Amino acid sequence: MTPGTSSAAATTAAPPPLPPVAAPARPRTRAVIGHAALDFLIAVAITIALSFAAMMAWAVVRGIQIGMQGGARGPDAFQHLGQPGGLAQLGMALFSMGIAALAVYWLRRRASPEERAASWRAARRPSTWAWSLGIGLGAFALSSALDWIGRVLGIEPLPSNVEMIQDAMRSQFALALLFAVVLAPAYEELLFRRVLFGRFWAAGLPGLGIVLSSLAFALMHELPGLSGNGPGAIGLLWLTYACMGAAMAWVYRRTGTLWAAIAAHGVNNLLACLLLVLAP
Repeated sequence: MTPGTSSAAATTAAPPPLPPVAAPARPRTRAVIGHAALDFLIAVAITIALSFAAMMAWAVVRGIQIGMQGGARGPDAFQHLGQPGGLAQLGMALFSMGIAALAVYWLRRRASPEERAASWRAARRPSTWAWSLGIGLGAFALSSALDWIGRVLGIEPLPSNVEMIQDAMRSQFALALLFAVVLAPAYEELLFRRVLFGRFWAAGLPGLGIVLSSLAFALMHELPGLSGNGPGAIGLLWLTYACMGAAMAWVYRRTGTLWAAIAAHGVNNLLACLLLVLAP
């Protein structure tokens, strides 16, 4: 066998090189935005539908009460229904938002067992709760500062839910505080941070997720036309809510557990409720 033949045989017997391992492709930004937009629209649709159903249920019960008390009946009874009290309105709002948040979570972005385990491990770290307290206090301080700046500029923003919360706290203080400080933060963080922001975070787009989820959070809290606020006041309220949403998304990512964001949100709401009680 000649040297040339031996070299050719060795070359033929060698296995071909393996193709390079490609890194997993990052989901396209447009696709992630589309999924998040669908999450938000589903939540809005469920919230509106349940709010309407809850209002109709209240009207039926109120109509029965009026009829049993000897009041007007038939079509004329609707003129005597009045409006639900603050506590009832707060309860209906939380019921609608809570069901919407849970539905989108279970149907669209349910946590895996590994994710839940990691969240509980993070929740056991003392630093997690230190971050929660600090961000909650900081969010309240920032909102207070923005409110003060607005008043200096002649803008007096009045959140559309302030009168409802004040009325609820005058009616049933402890129950209203439970609604505003525990239930509302839990449902809102589940939807806006775990579902919406979490989708961008998982796709490697946390910055974009903070911006878009915070804008959705602001829009959901202050819809134009639902209060007497002018454009300047609405813009200031949107900025306040967006900053708060960004802070909650940041602490969620910083600590690795949604419980931190819920706690920080609760601290902010507690201070806001106490301010409403103590304000003259």
